[in-house]
Amino acid sequence: MKTVTVLTPTYNREKLLEKLYKSLINQTCKDFLWYIVDDGSEDETENFVKLLQKENKITIIYKKKINGGKHTALNQGIVEINTELTFIVDSDDWLPANAIENIVKVHNQYKGEDNLCGYSFLRFYPDGKINTAYFPKNGNIDTYVNVRVNGNIGGDKAEVFYTEKLKQFPFPVYQNEKFLPEDLVWVKMSGPYRMVHINECIYISDYLEGGLTKSGRRMKLHSPLGMMARSEAYLQDPEVNWKTKVKMMLLYQIYGKSAGMKVSELKDKIERKGLFDICMPFSKVIGYWWRRKYATEGTKRS
Repeated sequence: MKTVTVLTPTYNREKLLEKLYKSLINQTCKDFLWYIVDDGSEDETENFVKLLQKENKITIIYKKKINGGKHTALNQGIVEINTELTFIVDSDDWLPANAIENIVKVHNQYKGEDNLCGYSFLRFYPDGKINTAYFPKNGNIDTYVNVRVNGNIGGDKAEVFYTEKLKQFPFPVYQNEKFLPEDLVWVKMSGPYRMVHINECIYISDYLEGGLTKSGRRMKLHSPLGMMARSEAYLQDPEVNWKTKVKMMLLYQIYGKSAGMKVSELKDKIERKGLFDICMPFSKVIGYWWRRKYATEGTKRS
């Protein structure tokens, strides 16, 4: 059995998958398989993947589902994966040639450590610049919240998770909502489990027009219940710093209003009543401006 599953959720990205495919067949270590979950693509993704499978250069598993958003595609893939590690790689990104080699090397070094859920590596941009920042200490073992949130390291990193741990935290699904930030689950995993933070690049990110990152606020306003759940995860974590809690309370109120909830309902659901009252006037102003700017814009993809 392979050690790593590269899990790729995709939607109408037939023309972009080839770059990721080429980076996978060029890996210096072949201890992986590629699992593609097609979230209801309407282009030629299925036929293209069948051609790649016929080349038989790497093991490729392909599953197609009804369109429901990236998080639903991840849920379907994670349930079926049985390798030790799961590495989520988006369809418009690609890997340096030694990515799997570095993952397996780190896993062999640290897999006996208690209470680990995985490894956090670096992402670079195509021009070779780092996405946001290096970790202050290479090999630091700590929670996602302590290192990333409280350490003020934003942007994206490349997380590789123990599959058995990832299965414990499925992404919540809300009717008619097709967007859910992945850090909702990363925060929930932070506390029970820690990660090893490695200053090695294993992932190249290319943020394209029409992608989830570029869709930004518009996507979030169309998925208010998921965004509320994300804010609640941060607010409920005792390790999260106060600056972040204030931000998440504002977001909780803004998206709660977008979901059509009353102020009393929102307040009843949350523990920090004092912070709720302090943030309310500010969230009203910010929320009004956001909804006016974005709410009428349609979403372009899942």
